[in-house]
Amino acid sequence: MKRKLSQSEEFELMKLVLDKFLWLGVGIMAYGLWSMFSEGIGAGMYYIISGAVVLILFLVLIIREYEHISK
Repeated sequence: MKRKLSQSEEFELMKLVLDKFLWLGVGIMAYGLWSMFSEGIGAGMYYIISGAVVLILFLVLIIREYEHISK
């Protein structure tokens, strides 16, 4: 038998998952910045771009979930 989550429980679960995306994106960008300082601009730029892509994915997930909840 499946259990239905309340709206507050669903929101708390969403916060836990999306928080991990945020930390992952910031971590990748921080590593890219460190790599730019230690190895050169070209070496870290790929990490910074990939961190930005993860954060944009984070933004899309938040917007999609917010539109789902507000309907």
